Amino acid sequence: MQAAPVRATAIPSFTTALRAVESLLMSGGQRTARRNAWTSVLEDRRRAKDRIETERVLRQSVADRA
Repeated sequence: MQAAPVRATAIPSFTTALRAVESLLMSGGQRTARRNAWTSVLEDRRRAKDRIETERVLRQSVADRA
């Protein structure tokens, strides 16, 4: 019985493949703009999550005093 051949190169991740396609289809400025927009979306989500947590803590502290 013969052993299966060992692959010498790693299979690229989905993210790596997506970025390769992106680099073929978009200019550098478009890529930067898209990444900046996505970073802004993630930051907005983080701030919203922090705001909700702060509101929960404040409501709990008011309820504890009553």
